Amino acid sequence: MYQYRDNDLEERRDFVLGVGIFALAAVVFLPTAGYGFVNWDDPWYVLQNPTVKSWSAENLYALATTVQVRNFAPLTMLSFLVDYTLWGAWAGGYHITNAWLHALNAALVFGLLRQLGASRFPAVLAACLFAAHPVQVESVAWISARKGLLSGTFILLSLRMWLRPERTTREEGYGILFLALALLSKAIAVVVPPVVLAYDLLVRKRDWGSSIARQILPGFLACMLLAVTMSAQTSETGGVRDHLALGRGYLLLLDATLLWRYVAHLFVPTNLSVLYDPPTTGVALEIGVSIAGWLAVGALAFSWRERQPWIAFGLLVALLFLLPVLNLFPLTTLMNDRYLYLPSIPLFALFATGLDGLVRAVCGGVDAERTLRQGFRRFAAAGLFGAVGLCCVVGAVRRTQEYLPVWKSDLGLWEHAREQTPRLTVVRIQLAIAYHRTGRLEEAIDELRFAEAETSPDAADLARIDEKLKSWRAELAERQAEPPSIAEAG
Repeated sequence: MYQYRDNDLEERRDFVLGVGIFALAAVVFLPTAGYGFVNWDDPWYVLQNPTVKSWSAENLYALATTVQVRNFAPLTMLSFLVDYTLWGAWAGGYHITNAWLHALNAALVFGLLRQLGASRFPAVLAACLFAAHPVQVESVAWISARKGLLSGTFILLSLRMWLRPERTTREEGYGILFLALALLSKAIAVVVPPVVLAYDLLVRKRDWGSSIARQILPGFLACMLLAVTMSAQTSETGGVRDHLALGRGYLLLLDATLLWRYVAHLFVPTNLSVLYDPPTTGVALEIGVSIAGWLAVGALAFSWRERQPWIAFGLLVALLFLLPVLNLFPLTTLMNDRYLYLPSIPLFALFATGLDGLVRAVCGGVDAERTLRQGFRRFAAAGLFGAVGLCCVVGAVRRTQEYLPVWKSDLGLWEHAREQTPRLTVVRIQLAIAYHRTGRLEEAIDELRFAEAETSPDAADLARIDEKLKSWRAELAERQAEPPSIAEAG
């Protein structure tokens, strides 16, 4: 009876903490309720998409069966239909939905880490970093990133069912159901079966045969969705495409440098942007150093796989979640902050657990979670962990609040991107479109001229630039030919 009461009290504490983490994420991203749509996929997903504007049988069939914006994500599109029913063309409503989904995911992260055996303090810190980190801004503040948030919800629910020391048939059934829902939200969910397989092998210490057998049905579902999604990737418009001319083998080597850049974004989140322009040539030394560094990390994780299986598991999970957005398949961008949405979870968990271990070592082996009940040294350990953790979370919140307004409008988004990546053709084109929409026609034309002369546009970009220049120059000439209004003449 005493053990039952103790467990019940622990669950209540975790529930309260989960609610607090939900509230933290919701409050941090509350300002997005005043933000608008941006000219970066939002028009195609929502504003110019007739299938999300009514509940007709024809629209529902189209949502369930057709590829839209180069993705087969019927549940994501259904969520936009629900949003349009509730909010119409008010962008704030879509942003509120994104913020709530992210807040729910943050609470689910805390629950999953506690289920996996993480101490309360490290689990809270990892979940708070996930909730408030500036690298999450793109995933939450960009309406078109809804598919990552929604699939993340179902992925986390699926992992809550699957990542258990012992699983019942019912839990495995729910795990498959949530996986199917995640796959219908975004293709990134294809990595769930490999994550569960890694857990069974590294943590549960199960044999290969039974572990693989349990993933046959989930793997089949993942492969089916992957085939549909890959068939949808028939267009290479938009984004950054210069790297597509490089060899696949070279791009895979380049991935080693990109992985270190992603780690740097998590721990030193500066100069964040909607698009990045990492160097792809003249980086042989960087590639060599990066590969050597990852080989060293891999060797350490492998050598500790028996004593510290969670390190190997966490690193492997982060890599698995990043795998679909590396260069195994052609992508029109090399790097994006939203690609770190799920991979950040195991990395934040490893950081928080490592900080907890460091505190215990400094304080003579004290367990930081139980300090308040066991004397001054434990109190000191809790204070040290809490102080460092609070500094990390406060720093993340402040940086997020600084970067978040960039996404308020497409004009601010692309002016900021121009500062970060001035030589990207697509940035200049999108900024020109934003200028044109706000009536700044001459500035729009200047941006296109710069893109044509000073960046490296390919044939598709040149055609796009030429078409807009002709149209906008004619519009400017017509405007200049108009007689002045009475107010202007006065």
